[in-house]
Amino acid sequence: MINKKKIGIIGSGFAGLASSAVLAQNNFDVHVFEKNSTFGGRARQFSAQGFAFDMGPSWYWMPDVFEKFFKRFGKKPEDYYELKKLDPGFQMIFNETETIEIPESFDDLCALFESIESGSADKLKKFMDEAEYKYKVGVNDLVYLPGLSLGELMRFDLAKGVFKLQVFTSFSKHVKKFFKDPRLISLMEFPILFLGAMPKNTPALYSLMNYAGLKQGTYYPIGGFAKVIQGMKTLAEEQGVKFHADSAVEGFDIKNKYVNTINTVKGNNNVDSVIAAADYNHVDQKLLPEEFRNYNEAYWERKTFAPSSLLFYLGVNKKLPKLKHHNLFFDEDLTPHAIDIYEKKRWPNKPLFYVCCPSKTDPTVAPEGSENLFFLMPVAPGIEDTNEIREKYYKLLLKRLENYVGEKIEDHIVYKKSYCVKDFENDYNAYKGNAYGLANTLSQTANLKPSLKNKKLKNFLYAGQLTVPGPGVPPSIISGQVAAEQIINSFKK
Repeated sequence: MINKKKIGIIGSGFAGLASSAVLAQNNFDVHVFEKNSTFGGRARQFSAQGFAFDMGPSWYWMPDVFEKFFKRFGKKPEDYYELKKLDPGFQMIFNETETIEIPESFDDLCALFESIESGSADKLKKFMDEAEYKYKVGVNDLVYLPGLSLGELMRFDLAKGVFKLQVFTSFSKHVKKFFKDPRLISLMEFPILFLGAMPKNTPALYSLMNYAGLKQGTYYPIGGFAKVIQGMKTLAEEQGVKFHADSAVEGFDIKNKYVNTINTVKGNNNVDSVIAAADYNHVDQKLLPEEFRNYNEAYWERKTFAPSSLLFYLGVNKKLPKLKHHNLFFDEDLTPHAIDIYEKKRWPNKPLFYVCCPSKTDPTVAPEGSENLFFLMPVAPGIEDTNEIREKYYKLLLKRLENYVGEKIEDHIVYKKSYCVKDFENDYNAYKGNAYGLANTLSQTANLKPSLKNKKLKNFLYAGQLTVPGPGVPPSIISGQVAAEQIINSFKK
């Protein structure tokens, strides 16, 4: 009997889980090493006083990416978790009395646009036709490329459509060609916040996110995002993957440009190949000897990182009727907040923020008669993080929420936990405590991202939000698959 080739995967987030399942399906002996006691990376969940809090991702967009992944194994997402489409998908709050609820139906969305700005329904349809083309080329084709050579982008079928993809056009300018009302502009620019850059510095290619969020719609996995992690982990185990918790990686044994051992706090593990699906910078700069690093410290300093986040997990012992599942507070101007994050790199004066209330959809995440709240405020990575600063913003955000719902909340909070830059660094070794990876600016798109392959080691790859295709849950799932396929192909040679 021929011994299976052994693959070590560092990190059990979406990229690590996806790569592990694909490799095991292809007859590799796969071991996943996770530094924390629970699996899922940023998508972990914790419970307290009857509440179940998703720690990270809360927007389920691009359902076709999940479906395509499970289909590789003859499965469907619903074999592992229950999905519900939200209606409204989310609401934008401009002040105590002015909100926009985003309907599930695209026809209803067109009618909403028309009611705000005359003629905008037809413009929205044209905008979405372009965005759908970008989505079909970008998400179904480009993002599955490993980004290892410019030749990948020179294929005739891609080259002939390069102008339609609008890679070199500013997203902000693109939106303003179609819409004039500031509320509609805010709505169209909002998904770009997930990409980690100001709209003026983001390629118009990413209007594909508008197609994903506004045309495909917003979904929710009952039980929280942890159910998606649980489903992917179960699938991986069904393929034969072995998982190792509390197994932080400390280094490697390297011989003749091959990593042959992964050294963890629990012991040493022989391997034939490695996928580092943990923080790329941490692995590159802290775990690998200098002569085997892809990049130097100056390279990482030059990179534009997506924001970190100040998060609050709150358990409230009463219902809040005015809240929807997803609530975006645009009661301040986006531009000054974005400047504070990306240019001045300081705590914002008038922040925008987001409140997730999954108990609106899911009775399993909060005790009866209670609400489960998750506050998120984007902040600059690497920023000073103290309890005093956290508390200052907690009071500010809570006050604005109370103003909107028209009732006191503070006295009804029975559970509270904060999470910020220091926690991202401690729990995930996240560079400067970033929450979302690298910003999707033009100079950090596709082949211009940190390489999927280690250029100095013959059996070492990277996956996750700091390499191709980029930040977010669906891109991370794709990244894991792309890295796995590189290993599969390497053993066919």
